[in-house]
Amino acid sequence: MNINGASKIYGIIGWPVQHSLSPAFQCRFIQNKDINAVYVPFAVAPELLVTAMHGLQALGVAGFNVTVPHKESLFELVEADADAKKIGAVNTVRRSADGWQASNTDWRGFKAVVEGLAVDVSGKQALLFGAGGTARAVLHALAVLKLDKVIICNRNPDRLDSFIDWARESYPALHIEPLAWQQSDVSLACQQSALLINSTSIGLKPDQAFPFVLSGDGMAMDAVYRPDGKTAFVEAASQAGRLAVDGLPMLIAQGAIAFGWWHDCDTPDFSQALQQMQLDLGRREMLLPGWSSN
Repeated sequence: MNINGASKIYGIIGWPVQHSLSPAFQCRFIQNKDINAVYVPFAVAPELLVTAMHGLQALGVAGFNVTVPHKESLFELVEADADAKKIGAVNTVRRSADGWQASNTDWRGFKAVVEGLAVDVSGKQALLFGAGGTARAVLHALAVLKLDKVIICNRNPDRLDSFIDWARESYPALHIEPLAWQQSDVSLACQQSALLINSTSIGLKPDQAFPFVLSGDGMAMDAVYRPDGKTAFVEAASQAGRLAVDGLPMLIAQGAIAFGWWHDCDTPDFSQALQQMQLDLGRREMLLPGWSSN
């Protein structure tokens, strides 16, 4: 990569952020498109978010992705598009003449993975773990995919109640129910759900087990990713016999969509980008039949 005085700067902000794989594939996208730019990580502590936004603006950063824990708090500091406004969280930001514009490509990335798995979830039930910014994006995608019912389980009861109120108001066509954070309730919901999703941060820390035994038929998707693909949630779902994928395909898909939005160009091919990242990580090929072409 040839960096010079005219190179545009893109990046990702989060806390922590050193584990992020986004710089690897975003820099590859830049090289493939022959764009004079660079993509770098920025570690931003929650209490420094406003200061960091002023700094990114002053430094001329052209755009950036947003990861945990900033997706909801950053929403208040940008001009969000229609989907992001409904979701109430953002993960992709770009500079404009009027300030920061923001979008949410997480929900599109999630939807792309469900479609890539080539499994019809329309009219079925899903069990969603989590009630944060990623959960909001996932729920938006589930509504677009026309699921019938979504059960939501979260560790913090107060946060769950608030999330349920927002979800029911935002997506009245979906049947949305809360679920207690306990094995007996989770077991029953698993048996009735065609799709399980983890949008919590459980699994980011090494040797962290998923707190529930999962069961039932269908598929499972984790928003968390690990280099080897074996997240706590994927391991738990696989042991139950479910087809399970970690967050790598979703990461690739949302990142490719963000790249096209930043640079006003065609979205990089999901399948090629995923295959290359899997080779880089030494992982076996992940079967996403619907990603044979973009």
